[in-house]
Amino acid sequence: MSDAPPAANVLGGPLKLCSAAPRTGWLRDGCCHTGPEDRGMHVICAVMTADFLAYSRAQGNDLISPAPAFGFPGLKPGDRWCLCASRWEDARRAGVAPPVDLESTHAGALRVTALEHLLIHAAQGTAEA
Repeated sequence: MSDAPPAANVLGGPLKLCSAAPRTGWLRDGCCHTGPEDRGMHVICAVMTADFLAYSRAQGNDLISPAPAFGFPGLKPGDRWCLCASRWEDARRAGVAPPVDLESTHAGALRVTALEHLLIHAAQGTAEA
């Protein structure tokens, strides 16, 4: 059992579940936790859109095609996924950033993007139950 405090989200509250189906996160625990091994900082809980998925594929990161060898089911619009903060920021600058679940986005995202940008792209509703 860890004595570490629970991870915080970008609003200062406890980090909530992003998605259990498909199971997401660097640790595949459903949350956008991060750690020293997570060089990509998979900390932004985003709701996939067709525009973002097409953009990501065009940038060389195919999130649509399943990769069964890695336990990756492939994503479709509406799926929630922990994105790399820099990938989300690139998409924001390109005008195709997907909506963000603020309660499920790790506070570490603020090292890469501004809270103001995340608030503008806040998803409707709350974290997945």
